[in-house]
Amino acid sequence: YFFFKQWEKLKDYANDHGILIIGDLPIYVSRDSVEMWAQPELFKIDEEGNPITVAGTPPDHFSSTGQYWGNPIYNWENMKKNHYAWWAWRIRLSFELYDVLRIDHFRGFEAYWEVPFGAPDARGGAWTKGPDVDLFNELKRQLGELPIIAEDLGLMTQELIDMREKTGFPGMKVLQCGFNGERDAGDLPHNYKPNTVAYVGTHDNQTGRGWYENTATPREREQVDLYLHRAEGEPVSEALGRGIAASVSNTCIHTMQDLLGLGDESRMNTPATLGGNWCWRMQRGAITRHTEDYLRTITETYFRAPKGDK
Repeated sequence: YFFFKQWEKLKDYANDHGILIIGDLPIYVSRDSVEMWAQPELFKIDEEGNPITVAGTPPDHFSSTGQYWGNPIYNWENMKKNHYAWWAWRIRLSFELYDVLRIDHFRGFEAYWEVPFGAPDARGGAWTKGPDVDLFNELKRQLGELPIIAEDLGLMTQELIDMREKTGFPGMKVLQCGFNGERDAGDLPHNYKPNTVAYVGTHDNQTGRGWYENTATPREREQVDLYLHRAEGEPVSEALGRGIAASVSNTCIHTMQDLLGLGDESRMNTPATLGGNWCWRMQRGAITRHTEDYLRTITETYFRAPKGDK
């Protein structure tokens, strides 16, 4: 009760000052969630109520064994029978908390990595077809147009692209992932489309400075400097931020760690690891006049301020 009263007050204050709040909606719920107890028909479970299969991701550059998340898998057939009522309720409630919703692991609605429950890791999983655009057509019918960001990162297939395009939701572009030192890439700004949201890096990436200093190869660092026309003495975090601000993406998001030019000591999250994540907090007084001037300059230079704002 007190949380919601305080949140409502905070959100009203933000909205009154022209600030929208983006909320992150995980695609799955946990095994000990209220839904698993109260609405077991929503999930693929056995007679004892245990998951038959659970969620994860296949092996990738984050982990050679994939990621075994352990979340119960939805019974999409049962959900469809009642017009995805639980999803409609969940989305409706989320928009009472937030102004814009970023749906995590958006590709899982097209096809998801399904792992046998109790497996040692995620390598033994398989791709299973999801509800695809049928879910979002039903949500649109019940709730109308929705300000949703599709977190469409990971294995990019034509089927996923088609589903995202049919929903009309903007996908994500991560500048840090565009630099490979030699080949063109969809995450480089000259390949962006307006209906996208641009980031230097997400919560799962290193900070821009951390990536450049600790992970990028000499050829990749050279590519960054040339591609962004990085001036002598210009902090790389500022050059990267300028790169997404100058793109055609309708929205660009600057993480506070990158605005402050911080390194990997301020990384938010490392995928496929437990402990030590989500610990960074901004200290009082961290935002300097230089930070303000930089953000104001790239906002005004690339016309990202709403008309009439100063």
